[in-house]
Amino acid sequence: MAALSLRVVAECRRSRARACELRLPHGCVECPAFMPVGTQGALKGLTAAQLAALGCRLCLGNTYHLGMRPGPELVRKGGGLHGFMHWPWNLLTDSGGFQMVSLVELSEVTEEGVLFRSPYDGKEILLTPEKSIEIQNALGSDIMMQLDDVVSSTVSGPRVEEAMFRSIRWLDRCIAAHRTPDKQNLFAIIQGGLDPALRTKCLEEMTQREVPGFAIGGLSGGEAKDHFWRMVALSTSRLPRDKPRYLMGVGYATDLVVCVALGCDMFDCVFPTRTARFGSALIPSGSLQLKNKQYAKDWRPVDENCGCPTCQRYSRAFLHTLFRHDTAAMHHVTVHNIAYQLNLMRSIRESIIQQRFPQFVQDFMKTMYGHRESYPQWATEALASVGIALE
Repeated sequence: MAALSLRVVAECRRSRARACELRLPHGCVECPAFMPVGTQGALKGLTAAQLAALGCRLCLGNTYHLGMRPGPELVRKGGGLHGFMHWPWNLLTDSGGFQMVSLVELSEVTEEGVLFRSPYDGKEILLTPEKSIEIQNALGSDIMMQLDDVVSSTVSGPRVEEAMFRSIRWLDRCIAAHRTPDKQNLFAIIQGGLDPALRTKCLEEMTQREVPGFAIGGLSGGEAKDHFWRMVALSTSRLPRDKPRYLMGVGYATDLVVCVALGCDMFDCVFPTRTARFGSALIPSGSLQLKNKQYAKDWRPVDENCGCPTCQRYSRAFLHTLFRHDTAAMHHVTVHNIAYQLNLMRSIRESIIQQRFPQFVQDFMKTMYGHRESYPQWATEALASVGIALE
């Protein structure tokens, strides 16, 4: 029996958007959901308590980095990742596969697994499907990801096909190695690059496996947005209705809105936290570059309609000044950016439940881009493909 249940609360009558309740061992997650990324078991610039206070109920940790440092044994002694980072809600750990792309100079892939050279001490480590699952079992995450053979989304040719078939074989090895299916949920990752035939084949194979959820992988790595949305749409059209669909590595507001319309439930991305550290605050019409001189005497909050602690307490002028000499500025903007993402997902969810999602999309696009001529063509086409014609 899986340690997960998904209840579809409401579905948009026009698009594929849906509102769900995802029940996990550490509480209920309302979907569509955005998951902040805490690579080393902590979100850069935020405490676990602050993250919980913003309403986050599911965040992400990184198996590769936690497996390297501090190591699974130490985390296990600390009460698993939940106890170690003092986080009472749900956790998702990735498999370590993505580092095959991000640390490509340090990695080499074979049928057995991925051979990494540690960026910390230069030691060689073989990450196999079995080892990835062993580490994730020790970390005790609520959702764990299979180890997949990841190639950059801009790569084409035989390597993409090889990686797709290997990911299917590695999924079977992950399922066999998984020791606690009654407590932890193992998700499969759909691969196949930008090739519809390969992705379809992967979907056919992986949906025959008994897993509690599916991720759409191998995208948002620099490929053309036109290819990106078509692969997302192809994937959601063939994934089962009764299981969660997690689109990996997506966090720009427009992408979230469009991909909810295409039928995705869960998202993660470092974007809101990373961009905060550069002084960029997310708002409904885009972003504010708080380091710019124009905010030196601007006494308004980042967003007048935002209830986060940063917007309730501080002005743009204060944050502008703080960025010149104090890292606390990054912390304040990180709080706001995570609040922005979580509020966006809440608003999307409410609109689906109230059967006004298509109107929500119209309003969102108008606020974000102003004139219809400024709307990104890929977004317009993607939304039209599921029945939402932008006015």
